[in-house]
Amino acid sequence: MCQWKLYVLLASVFILSAQPILSQQTDREIDSLPATDTVASLLRYIPAYTADKVQTGADFLIASLVVAGNKKTRSNIVVREVPFKPGMSFSLSQLIDLFKQGEQQLMNTALFHSARIYASKFEGNCLEITVEVIERWYLFPFPFFDLVDRNINQWLIDQKASLQRVNYGLKLLYNNATGHNDKLRLWLINGYTQELSISYEKPYFDRKMQWGFRLAARTGKGREINYNTIEDKQVFLRTPDFIRSFASVGGELTYRKKLFARHNVGIYYFREKVEDTVLRANRDYFRASGNVNQFPEFYYQFTYAKMDYIPYPREGFATRIRFSKLGFSPAFNLWQLHWQTMKVWPVGLKNIVTFESYAGLKLPFNQPYVNRRFLGYEEIFMRGFEYNVVDGVAGGYLRTSFARELFQVNIPLPGFIRKRASITTVPFRIFGKLYSNAGYVHSPEPGFNFLQNKFLHAAGFGVDILSLYDLTIRIEYSFNNFGQNGLFLHRTSSF
Repeated sequence: MCQWKLYVLLASVFILSAQPILSQQTDREIDSLPATDTVASLLRYIPAYTADKVQTGADFLIASLVVAGNKKTRSNIVVREVPFKPGMSFSLSQLIDLFKQGEQQLMNTALFHSARIYASKFEGNCLEITVEVIERWYLFPFPFFDLVDRNINQWLIDQKASLQRVNYGLKLLYNNATGHNDKLRLWLINGYTQELSISYEKPYFDRKMQWGFRLAARTGKGREINYNTIEDKQVFLRTPDFIRSFASVGGELTYRKKLFARHNVGIYYFREKVEDTVLRANRDYFRASGNVNQFPEFYYQFTYAKMDYIPYPREGFATRIRFSKLGFSPAFNLWQLHWQTMKVWPVGLKNIVTFESYAGLKLPFNQPYVNRRFLGYEEIFMRGFEYNVVDGVAGGYLRTSFARELFQVNIPLPGFIRKRASITTVPFRIFGKLYSNAGYVHSPEPGFNFLQNKFLHAAGFGVDILSLYDLTIRIEYSFNNFGQNGLFLHRTSSF
């Protein structure tokens, strides 16, 4: 009876998401520019400029570009994010806005603690531009401790903080490994699940710095498997011995011609084997003969992100569209479309209004259990329904929030750390917020679940905490339209 709400929701998401495609078709070498700021802002970017010259209408020539502060990062990686080149001329208002845009792009690489672009020399209408950065620490080899549950709330409440539901081992994160903004990941995990995984990503391998790649491989086995969903919660089957083994290998090519748009094309191969106990518990788990499921995945993904700070934006627009094909056999044949968008507006100096949307579609509708997972998995979830999962084949959500920055605080680092670190304080920014979201998931096979094929809505309030290395902690208290409420904790980035 609520099927019309699904159609309205999906139509709204697709219409709102069409904006970046249109803008991409008219995208120039330098994107549309906002208006310039005040004289104080002008003097920050061109310190040698005097206020009595602000009204002059002469264009300014960028004579040279200097990169400073990059001890490991290659200069061409820094310059790649700057939206101008030596030899180009701009009006004063364009120049200041390009400086701001360049600083935002550099911060969105997640390579630097800070980035500043300014005119270090000023002679006539010729400028020498300096790009000054402070690098982060890039190598993180540390002991690994992770929950196997979907989120902290489920582990604390549903599983009573059981230490049997944790993984431990070594996790190596090596960002900017060779100075080219490349990333190396190595996981050695034991405990509840045994896993070995390795991946390497390099954003550019050609001279024009447009093409990149990613390679990944993963193998492991576990003693527990999520074999079904009952009453909108995952149901697990656990045995003393390993009940599931898995492996995957693949890679992708990336293409980024300008600053904001990125294209990804990938192919992966997956293999999963389960014990007969799993198939006896849920014959619909694989919906194929035998206890081994292996299939290829082909996908294309388009991402457009024009935001001042991606982990917690104050202004901007972003969208991600992913189209994929999994398997070719009659028993395992899936076409998928996923579409996410985010639009953020500043209201005054400290207020932020955010609109987000997500839509997904899986075809054909008749799918085995492993292909019906929809909301509540990884970053695709609705606030107020963190304790639940909603399986299905089509649907989405809309959500909005109003946030206000309450205060900032900088905590000084101890002296022995300051001598070795590139920063002297740990900054924290605290935001209070109100939020609401609404969604719908269609499932032709709801089984023993009641959230599918129903209108879902929740609202609440919370606090967001931002700190170093894009750390974003969200503490939220939500109420949904089924009378449920609770306190939820998230550690995520916005997009």
